[in-house]
Amino acid sequence: MGNTVTLKGRSPKAKTKAERKAAETAELERRKALRAQREFEAFGAEREQRPGALSVYEVWWCQQYQWLKAHGYLLRPRYAPEWVPSWESSQRHPFTCEDGHISPFPQIIDATRMSDDLYISLKVVDKSVHPHEVDIGQYFMMEHLASDPKNHCVPFLDVLSVPNEEEKQIIVMPLLLDFTMPRFDTVGEVVECLRQLFEGLLFMHTNHIAHRDCMSRNIMMDAKDLYPESYHPAQPHMKRDFSGYANHLTRTQRPPKYYLIDFGLSRQYDATEKNPLEYPIFGGDKSVPEFQKNINVPMNPFPTDIYYLGNVIREQFLYARSGLGFLKPLVDDMVQDDPSRRPTMDAVARRFDSIRQKLSTWKLRSRIISVEDGLLENMYYGTAHWRRRIGFIVRRVSAIPRPPD
Repeated sequence: MGNTVTLKGRSPKAKTKAERKAAETAELERRKALRAQREFEAFGAEREQRPGALSVYEVWWCQQYQWLKAHGYLLRPRYAPEWVPSWESSQRHPFTCEDGHISPFPQIIDATRMSDDLYISLKVVDKSVHPHEVDIGQYFMMEHLASDPKNHCVPFLDVLSVPNEEEKQIIVMPLLLDFTMPRFDTVGEVVECLRQLFEGLLFMHTNHIAHRDCMSRNIMMDAKDLYPESYHPAQPHMKRDFSGYANHLTRTQRPPKYYLIDFGLSRQYDATEKNPLEYPIFGGDKSVPEFQKNINVPMNPFPTDIYYLGNVIREQFLYARSGLGFLKPLVDDMVQDDPSRRPTMDAVARRFDSIRQKLSTWKLRSRIISVEDGLLENMYYGTAHWRRRIGFIVRRVSAIPRPPD
């Protein structure tokens, strides 16, 4: 069936819809258990989590409200000292209110930079646990690297030292969104996404830095131009003020820039070190073949980066979306069990460029179809796609939408 990757001959690691749902449920339960454990450790007794109530993690951020404001960063009203839940004076459920949603990640929260009203993210880092994260992020902010269009490392806009907690620092970054949201519309949009990701990881490797955790949750995009009205950081499908659903454009209409984030496990090596060795450390992706039986053997982390990114493409695109079979030979090489047989990042980028040049404009404009879409969904998305597609052809909009440098 053309470039469609069929499930019949799929890898044992591919997941069905039911398996993915089960894995998501298990992960949610694991996070709930971990949160309950930490609350027990903090309070000495379990407490009931009422809908909309502040979590243990959010309480810490509330304690930083005034201090962050003094440094020019304003948290949402939910975290203000004088916060009164908006639903208490109405009959609304907390989840229907802007201030009724828990921040999804304990160490990260959104804010507004008061000097220019830019929406940002704040991440608290414990230097005793991740001693290199700030240094590596700031390294990529050096002028000659920050101005390089090949740099797809999330910008560190500022770094703050937390008062009375000398091991903690807060990194200020742009507010970013999961790179798969909203859904991809065309093959060309996927091609541009992967071009940027390959370019970004190659840029890191060229500067002798291994990411060591470049799995799907550590790939984000700057989506502010995709949304005519700002989305809510905890519930991106809603407008920021919760007045309705957040409408969005396509990536062809507003090409985004993609970023690699989270340098907590990253390491920089001397340029003369041709084969740096590190003991395996598990990041978010636990499936790395070389880590399964050799955790006490130091290994070169750069081929592991290749596996991580290849597995992202395999899981997020080849298994989850049809029409991208042309990527399979490259991805198969990137995820080989033997790390010595994987291509370097430079070879990956060159092979991908060759693949891209062979794709026709018709192919690049074709619709990306999720394997989970049913008949009605395909009819809805298909109709909207063709309406846009005809307009793009008439206006000669590029089939590979690249953001301005």
